[in-house]
Amino acid sequence: MFAPRVFVSMVGALSVFAIVTFILTGSAWTTAWQTLVCAVLVQAGYFLAVLVLVAKEGRNRRHASQGQSPVSASATDDKESKTIHVPNNPGHFNS
Repeated sequence: MFAPRVFVSMVGALSVFAIVTFILTGSAWTTAWQTLVCAVLVQAGYFLAVLVLVAKEGRNRRHASQGQSPVSASATDDKESKTIHVPNNPGHFNS
């Protein structure tokens, strides 16, 4: 995920939420605290989603290091290399 895109999307969603809440309630204070609660919930959900993705990647790496494929048992039958060989590959500019 690209961080600026996440922040812009979050601000956009919170702005729409704030506008709709203000239209429905007519109160700036209610809109402010409900938008703040919404922002905290969005951040908590984002944090939990990242934790799930990190845990999933760690589990996949542990299975790979133990010689087990996390995808399926049929994938373990295929022992040939999965690398792609590109002739005249210039490499990455940081390497």
